[in-house]
Amino acid sequence: MDAMQTALVYLKGVGPERARLLKEELQLRTYQDLLHFFPNRYIDRSRFYPINELPQNNAEIQIKGRITAISFVQQKRGKRMVATFKDHTGQMELVWFRGHQWIRDQLKINEDYVIFGRLNWFKGKASMPHPELELEQNFQKNLKISFYPIYPSTEKLINKGISQKVIQKMVVQLLQSQSQAFSETLPTALLNQYKLISKNEALRQIHFPNDQHKLTRAQLRLKFEEFFYMQMQLVLKNVQRKQKIKGHLFEKVGSYFNNFFRDHLAFELTEAQKRVIKEIRLDMGTGRQMNRLLQGDVGSGKTIVALLLMLIAIDNDYQACLVAPTEILAQQHYQSLSAQLKKINLTVALLTGSTTKKERESIHQGLQNGELNILIGTHAVFEDTVQFKQLGLAIIDEQHRFGVAQRAKLWQKNEMPPHVLVMTATPIPRTLAMSVYGDLDLSVIDELPPGRKTVKTLHRTDANRLKVFAFLKEQIALGRQVYIVYPLIQESSKLDYKDLMDGYESLSRSFPTPDYQISILHGQMKSEDKAYEMERFVQGKTQIMVATTVIEVGVNVSNASVMVIESAERFGLSQLHQLRGRVGRGADQSYCFLMTGSKLSREAQTRMETMTKSNAGFEIAEVDLRLRGPGNIMGTQQSGILQFKIADLIQDQALLKAARDQALRILKEDASLKNADHQCIKRTLSALKFDSNIWNFIS
Repeated sequence: MDAMQTALVYLKGVGPERARLLKEELQLRTYQDLLHFFPNRYIDRSRFYPINELPQNNAEIQIKGRITAISFVQQKRGKRMVATFKDHTGQMELVWFRGHQWIRDQLKINEDYVIFGRLNWFKGKASMPHPELELEQNFQKNLKISFYPIYPSTEKLINKGISQKVIQKMVVQLLQSQSQAFSETLPTALLNQYKLISKNEALRQIHFPNDQHKLTRAQLRLKFEEFFYMQMQLVLKNVQRKQKIKGHLFEKVGSYFNNFFRDHLAFELTEAQKRVIKEIRLDMGTGRQMNRLLQGDVGSGKTIVALLLMLIAIDNDYQACLVAPTEILAQQHYQSLSAQLKKINLTVALLTGSTTKKERESIHQGLQNGELNILIGTHAVFEDTVQFKQLGLAIIDEQHRFGVAQRAKLWQKNEMPPHVLVMTATPIPRTLAMSVYGDLDLSVIDELPPGRKTVKTLHRTDANRLKVFAFLKEQIALGRQVYIVYPLIQESSKLDYKDLMDGYESLSRSFPTPDYQISILHGQMKSEDKAYEMERFVQGKTQIMVATTVIEVGVNVSNASVMVIESAERFGLSQLHQLRGRVGRGADQSYCFLMTGSKLSREAQTRMETMTKSNAGFEIAEVDLRLRGPGNIMGTQQSGILQFKIADLIQDQALLKAARDQALRILKEDASLKNADHQCIKRTLSALKFDSNIWNFIS
């Protein structure tokens, strides 16, 4: 057994109780875990502050001086112990709220001490609660480094006496116990190319750096390694899937595709759409199963691309399905696609939670005997009872709304899995796409159809509401329609519902019947009521649609030219961008009003400024990534991939790209990793299979 898999309980100075606490609080179980438990910051312990020059904040600092007196002060609950601490410039108080007797027995009066801890200021006087103390003579003897590591910790560990000093000693003990150098995990060629230090030196310098330069080099080495092995796993997964998993062979582009393309396509495809169709068509003609992500900004024309790809599947005697996250979106896809496919005599069905039993039976029969060419639906498509005669292509829209397990259910509809295309209108920054979807091939529609006017985006506070309403009346008089959207935060759905209804009532007063008709749409309505309200708006019977974010994706009413987003500060950037994409779909100039209160946080202000300046989804996504971080953007189901130990997706983008390029190059040149210089990669990858947390097995 690898020595690094030894349980921490066997490390000198740990013992059963500490081992249990470290496992519970920090998930540290083995030597390996502790070795890769990296400090999150460092303190320069070569610097000492005079008491009369202490920083006027809660900084962690170090002082030399003497304890001259100790007293006990009664307080509401028990008492606190206070020591007077002096240096040649002044004095301050050291305070303990617990452990008095043990600490009192250790303290020596009028001896030279080095103290370290966090300052606390009260009425202009500084104190230091629960400082770390060391006699100066011991400090000088023990001082081998100037940068002291500060590790992540918890209140429970500190209360149980597992201080920073204890963790530091454990790491020192671990490093000293490993007499042999830690084995190298990166090929010599990579070390030389990027001037990376060895694994052994990096691990020692990351915990106890000699100086800032050595620390920077250790961080660079370990960040590159973390990215490299994450990318290696993702790229390998893609390569192996292509080698092992056969896919339906779509050999021809036949009459359905050609007839529709030639006679019924109402507009010219953009160059980006043509390029993407070609990429995907080639992928489906290799005899290997396709797994591809199609990214495109709001309104870039992903749906027509999806339709043309489904026609290729049908030309090759296969069926296709399109899965959407909401009933409204599924219905919209169904209405749009069935209207277009009538022209070429293909059958399409809609399957959602609202589909009647009788309709379901008919759909199941049509799928199994092959008479039904295309199925459009929601999560209902994943049910085991839904069986196809020959499913060749599965398209998943707004894929981040579906879990991996749900997507996998589509694979089991056939003996041979269908080609899978996942689509998203949420622009994902390139670094995130490389990390979260690095095992998928990527196609991007990076061009909007010609003639689409840029939506004018304006930020207005509640004080300007009457002017905004006057503008809405002008637009309605010109025959346009308006969306007014209220935020939805599930934890307070009652409050959100109240906001929506209050908004609806005040709008009804400002836009009274019979001159104006208002539709309302929210998550608590029955499906048939939603469909009814949506249909009234689509047909132009109502001029205003008041809604929660259920209209975020897929609603397509070309006559709607104004979007008003209430409490816009409560929305994330990508959500604001998605909502804005619901207008600007016709020939008229469209507008988006971001309504907020007058007092905004700095981050909210940045979001409003970004939206008013830019209409480019990928640009907005980059700002969103910087503001919110990767975990929040991708949602919890993807967050496992994004929990890096040391690398940072935002700051280290160039490093991630370099690591991915090298992983791709190595696997292209030496797919089996037979090269002598690649044996360390093979060993590391083999160990990595035991655990999804990369760092658990890189030593």
